[in-house]
Amino acid sequence: MSTHVSHRDVWYTGHVQGVGFRAQVLGLARGYDVTGYVQNLSDGRVYLHAEGDEGEVEAFTDQIAKSLDGHIRGEEIKTFAGLRTCREFAIRR
Repeated sequence: MSTHVSHRDVWYTGHVQGVGFRAQVLGLARGYDVTGYVQNLSDGRVYLHAEGDEGEVEAFTDQIAKSLDGHIRGEEIKTFAGLRTCREFAIRR
């Protein structure tokens, strides 16, 4: 039986490229039961897709905001439920 999980898409603006942002997000993901990916966008933003239990996803994205607040100027967040689409958390190029 398929189960739905929480999905959260976040677009980060600020000084988020060329500063190790994605690697730091990957490191933070290891502390949470989440899957998904993080990638640079051509417009200078960073895109995050995270999946998992709603509480885990929220705690993970809250920790990103706290740990990387010096780089983040803004966040656009969309949350929805759906089937799991990722098996691990990774950096996408």
